[in-house]
Amino acid sequence: MTEVSPTSIAARVVEAILAQKLAPGDRLGEQALAENFGVSRTMVREALMQLQARGFVEVQSRRGWYVVEPSPDEARDAFAARRIVEGGILAEAGRPLAKVIRSLREHIADEEAAIAGADAATRAFLLADFHVCLADQMGHRLLCDVLRDLTARTTLAATLFQSKHEAAQSCAEHAAIVAALEAGDGAQARSLMLAHIGNVEEALQVEPAADPGADERLRATLAPLALPRGPGRPTDGEQGSA
Repeated sequence: MTEVSPTSIAARVVEAILAQKLAPGDRLGEQALAENFGVSRTMVREALMQLQARGFVEVQSRRGWYVVEPSPDEARDAFAARRIVEGGILAEAGRPLAKVIRSLREHIADEEAAIAGADAATRAFLLADFHVCLADQMGHRLLCDVLRDLTARTTLAATLFQSKHEAAQSCAEHAAIVAALEAGDGAQARSLMLAHIGNVEEALQVEPAADPGADERLRATLAPLALPRGPGRPTDGEQGSA
């Protein structure tokens, strides 16, 4: 049985973010987490502090710990960082070993099975984890943790800003990247990866929908009340006080 530690608790929280089981703004109660993992609140607090340092949670005075809600600028920054890291991984990629391609295709088959099934959490996790799996299979193990955190950050953005990017489209784009690698075309794989990350980012609904009636409602809200005249009530131009 794996020993529970602050690091393993933090890893489980990130896994839940990648699976979209934890959403931006969700509360992480210390006592509930302690009971769930069978550990002390001190250990849970240490895990939450690790997550805070990594930018996944924040503590609100007198309210507790919450999953962060990334701003549009923070979301764009995370996607830009992913383009740098993942584009760099594929920039000089040659033809990978057959076992690498086999592992990546097995991952995509798992994605397809999850998309066909009803397990939304597994589907979301596998689609996000493809990028970590790719880094690992391409021999960039030192970048796996970095990429996992960046992918989790963009997952929070996709959850918060209601991405329109379809799971099937992501899976198809993953398959095209692997096909380019199998053909030994690293430049094409890199181009496809950058396009894929761009497609996910562009699908975010970052800009709030315009409300053409907002100004009219404001005018109506601030219009004077049609109160009957009476002792103590202000006339037009006078101010009342509470």
